[in-house]
Amino acid sequence: MNAGRTARDRARAELTEEIKSAARRQLATVGAEALSLRAVSRELGMVSSALYRYFPSRDELLTALIIDAYDALGSAAEAAAGGDDLVDEWLAIYAAVRDWARAHPHEYALIYGSPISGYKAPQTTVEPAIRVPVLLLGLLQRAQLSGRLVVPADAPEPSGLVAQQAEVLVALAPDVPLAVLVRTVIVWTQLFGMISFELFGQLVGSMDPADEFFASASRQMAAFVGLS
Repeated sequence: MNAGRTARDRARAELTEEIKSAARRQLATVGAEALSLRAVSRELGMVSSALYRYFPSRDELLTALIIDAYDALGSAAEAAAGGDDLVDEWLAIYAAVRDWARAHPHEYALIYGSPISGYKAPQTTVEPAIRVPVLLLGLLQRAQLSGRLVVPADAPEPSGLVAQQAEVLVALAPDVPLAVLVRTVIVWTQLFGMISFELFGQLVGSMDPADEFFASASRQMAAFVGLS
């Protein structure tokens, strides 16, 4: 009985991955807005009622794809982490995020592109979504404890709503000064802003190819948060 259940579980897992792979191909051709369970079922030769047993709605399939994309991005960034030089580690993480985005532009667009009409991401997407900022905060925490984080002289003390929002990050990097935590949010948004500009063609004719620009900006952002 256990062997039978294991075989059924394995078959279900394999078909679930096939469904998601077909859905990713749809992302590449028609985009997230037009993602259709019926089209996925047709590609796989399944009746729609069978596919609904795996993903009861388009939104549940989108959520699975979003979580997978965030996790793949997080894994790529985490694989680049480590080493003795914290600035080099920061640059490696930034480069890994960019490399993943360039290799998976449609999945990147799913998680950092235009919102999908009628879709509201559930709470289950939050933890995968914050893997990259958590990684950066962990690096800054280590830098602070090792004396290699210097609060920039021009970093004003945060106040009001900014400070209130930044305090959410204190649990992840309790020793990092609040002024640096605020700057971490800034550089996190700048990282994905630069990648989005590159992927969506906003740098064509100005910073294209963007390799040198991205490397220089990444180093400046490390200095911006006080890495020495």
